Amino acid sequence: MSHDVAIVGAGIVGLAHALASIRRGLKTVVIDRDASPSGASIRNFGFITVTGQRRGETWGRALRSAAIWAEVAPRAGIAIEQRGLLVLARRPEAAAILEAFAATEMGEQCELLSGDAAQGRLAGVQPASLAAALWSPHEVRVESREAIPRLVDWLARLGVEFRFRCAALAIDAAGVETSRGRIRAGRVIACPGDDLSTLYPETYDRLGVTRCVLQMMRLESPGYRLPAPLMTDLSLVRYRGYADLPQAVDLLARLRTEQASHLEHGVHLIVTQGQDGSLIVGDSHHYAASPGPFASSEVERLILDELRETLGTSPAIRERWTGTYASAEADMFRAQPAAHVRHVVVTSGTGASTAFAIAEETLEDLFGPAPGSVLP
Repeated sequence: MSHDVAIVGAGIVGLAHALASIRRGLKTVVIDRDASPSGASIRNFGFITVTGQRRGETWGRALRSAAIWAEVAPRAGIAIEQRGLLVLARRPEAAAILEAFAATEMGEQCELLSGDAAQGRLAGVQPASLAAALWSPHEVRVESREAIPRLVDWLARLGVEFRFRCAALAIDAAGVETSRGRIRAGRVIACPGDDLSTLYPETYDRLGVTRCVLQMMRLESPGYRLPAPLMTDLSLVRYRGYADLPQAVDLLARLRTEQASHLEHGVHLIVTQGQDGSLIVGDSHHYAASPGPFASSEVERLILDELRETLGTSPAIRERWTGTYASAEADMFRAQPAAHVRHVVVTSGTGASTAFAIAEETLEDLFGPAPGSVLP
């Protein structure tokens, strides 16, 4: 049996390519070494972030991907838990970044708020102080650990074949050699994420790809509903859509004085909320080819300190976890090891936010323009 497309990896990047393939009517198989998705794609916020992504292609991909998520989610039985984004600026230097951002094309449809206006939207939240805020309508959030398995189930019902517990060992002209035999396919799309050693290690080496490990937590409900996911000043020097603006220089200088430890550990704050009221909070960033498996209590303290500055409280921790993803200076790469193969990896932790759009580009690269396809 031969397939039109074999996709290696059942994380969000692989699943996005499976969706783009099935929309074209292609016979598609997805291969994954684990029994079910268990990597970075289920260990994150499930936050499809548009505002703040790197200006240009990444921002455009995020905007397109958010639209696809909104279209796919109800069909796949995936709940949209939250919509929008509220970026809270405590310092005047942070407010200057938001003002500059709002004046760009990326700020269209966003709303720049005064500190008082932002406080009015926060209801029970009591931040120490607010200089300004930015409201974005573009974002959607899903519960990753539920959304990814449901996306797998839905794609399977549409005709995608899944081969779990099946490790891809090599790709050649005939298809994919796996731990469970050969899978024949006319085209192969390798989406192995942060497996830097099995498929095309020379590409990872050439592009300087390493791994990033992060820490996250789920906290008990604070007793109120957030109006949207939240970010703070620290996010403005980390997300490239803000950090690349000239105004970010002043904020970074101040943060180096006031929150040097947060910067050292790559800590910035994202707060999202589940239907049960619990808060998903993170995160941090440490880089190594083989990150250690141990979480840091110091990093956890830094994250929670920023949370207390933002919410005025820090509910009890319900669970903790770490995750890893491929990381490089570029946000993603699409390599061509052979005419019938594409090696696609998101290297910026933005897979959930950009993969659906990246997948459309890959399929057009392999097969040409889509013939007016629509979602099944």
